[in-house]
Amino acid sequence: MHEFVNDSKLHTMTMNTRTKIWFGLLATGLCLSQSRADERRFTYSYEPETMPQGAMEFEQWVTLRTQRTAAVGQDNYNLWEIRSALEYGVSDRYSVELYLNSESESFRDPASGTDFSHFRFDGVSIENRFLLLNPADHAVGLTLYLEPRFSGDEAEVEQKIILGQRYGDWKWAFNLTHSAEWLDNLHATEGELEASFGLARDLNKHWSLGLELRDHNELPEYRHWENTALFLGPVVSYRQEKWWAAFTVMPQLYGANFLGNPGGNSHLELEGHERWNIRLIFGIDF
Repeated sequence: MHEFVNDSKLHTMTMNTRTKIWFGLLATGLCLSQSRADERRFTYSYEPETMPQGAMEFEQWVTLRTQRTAAVGQDNYNLWEIRSALEYGVSDRYSVELYLNSESESFRDPASGTDFSHFRFDGVSIENRFLLLNPADHAVGLTLYLEPRFSGDEAEVEQKIILGQRYGDWKWAFNLTHSAEWLDNLHATEGELEASFGLARDLNKHWSLGLELRDHNELPEYRHWENTALFLGPVVSYRQEKWWAAFTVMPQLYGANFLGNPGGNSHLELEGHERWNIRLIFGIDF
């Protein structure tokens, strides 16, 4: 009888120990997933996950839009867009991010042989993301996005619908974007529509590799559809416990200008878009 009791107690203690271990591993996994909730697999497509409450992160964006055409007077065209941001998790569903934006544009006018170079501060913007459907609990995650920007003589409001999900080592994200921009001392208006899609696979706990697809369109004064440009390219991302980085190279595959062909290219749109879009984003957790 005593031997049976001892075995029973031993069995109970073993089960309790195993239970504690499993719960400890589960809690650790949840903590890790929360601390890495805002890692990015893509640079042009947002994923639906938002930062956990109280978390803070610094992000640095560097985008190069390069190579238009001499036909539009912009030979050897380069546009560098720099964004420095601080993101904060207000709650587990709502995060806010403050951006300082700047850009540097340079090109050569082949008609006059003149080189142009211009740097400017492009204003302050505030990104708001609200998680409606958590992908951990639903078939598809859904987040709504709103980002106003103001720079004195210009203003912009950008909205996104963000969808995405993870299946094992695979992850995808799809964004629908609209933005309205007021230019020329707020006297001119331009609308933009964009759809982007990203698909990536985690190769291990640090590296991911995938593809991004992006279609961008411009609608001056909302009176006509001026152009469209389709980009596709590889994306690679790397993550550690306290920082991450993602890098995309996207050549233009197809483009069209519906008001003519000012860029002089039959299958690319090289007046309002470029041959190459390249973007690097890295984030550091606090």
